Amino acid sequence: METIIKRVKKGQLDKDSIEMAGAILKKGGLVAFPTETVYGLGADALNEKAAEKIYAAKGRPSDNPLIVHITNLGALEKITKNVPEETKKIADAYWPGPLTMIFEKSEAVPYGTTGGLDTVAVRMPSDEVARALIDVGGGYIAAPSANTSGRPSPTMAEHVEEDLTGRIDMILDGGPVSIGLESTILDMTVTPPMILRPGAITKEMLEACIGEVTVDKAVIKPNQRPKAPGMKYRHYAPKADLSIVEGEMSKVISKINELAAEQVKAGHKVGIIGTKESVANYICGDVKSIGTREDESTIAVHLFAILREFDADQVDYIYSESFDTEGIGSAIMNRLLKAAGHHVITV
Repeated sequence: METIIKRVKKGQLDKDSIEMAGAILKKGGLVAFPTETVYGLGADALNEKAAEKIYAAKGRPSDNPLIVHITNLGALEKITKNVPEETKKIADAYWPGPLTMIFEKSEAVPYGTTGGLDTVAVRMPSDEVARALIDVGGGYIAAPSANTSGRPSPTMAEHVEEDLTGRIDMILDGGPVSIGLESTILDMTVTPPMILRPGAITKEMLEACIGEVTVDKAVIKPNQRPKAPGMKYRHYAPKADLSIVEGEMSKVISKINELAAEQVKAGHKVGIIGTKESVANYICGDVKSIGTREDESTIAVHLFAILREFDADQVDYIYSESFDTEGIGSAIMNRLLKAAGHHVITV
């Protein structure tokens, strides 16, 4: 299959490219497109055969539900039932934006889209390209991240090309994403609502809006069975062996230097994930700054790209500093822990 790639500029959208992509979706094809979180791999959410193509292209387990993307609150009526009252409050505050809510599904949504579940995950993205595509593509676009299953999520069109060229019909290149981590997932079918995956919309933000919100224990802790089926799989993994080193900062730097030196002496190539504040303290290896601790959103936006850079550099081992677990730090650590298979060294 030849994959068409079209550059689309925000604020000055190429209508022809968007309409071409929409036509592909309506015919049951696959289109990768930017959102504010990561690039998504889109198909018609109400077409079961189209949804099945997403699983095949990604090599994604069939019990891992897809998120349905919409552009207006009224679109919920067709695909959900028994929507809780708090939904409007949350939507008014955080839609469009990096938040997915889970509801009971209607008969309009095929089980191929929901991974066999009686619930449907729904998001309203804010990205201009995503919204234009959803509207011309039929209004309901199923879209997980546009990467090979298990790999770091794509934050640039080049990452999509690397993983999926020849497997999908089209890529809309809208440039780098603004957030860099997938949306927060909030289960609205339980009381109180439960966060199944942390993201840029934090527990604190949601509680300020609707009161008590719980968090699935499996979000950070290993050996817990996650409530969301997709979260039981390894995600975001680089090709190298990744370890997270946690503890007092001076001890973390010392331990990473010790481990890196051992591996370099043994003939291995080592990558180190530090921050603007710490990178000058590392003495060997391929050292990369992921951002600044003064603004953890800079860390979030660079995480997946840095993991892919280490793949390109062909490192054998990666050692990363750990990060706070408050606010968006919770989402950063969730992704890092899954990428590392929960391999943590405490000093």
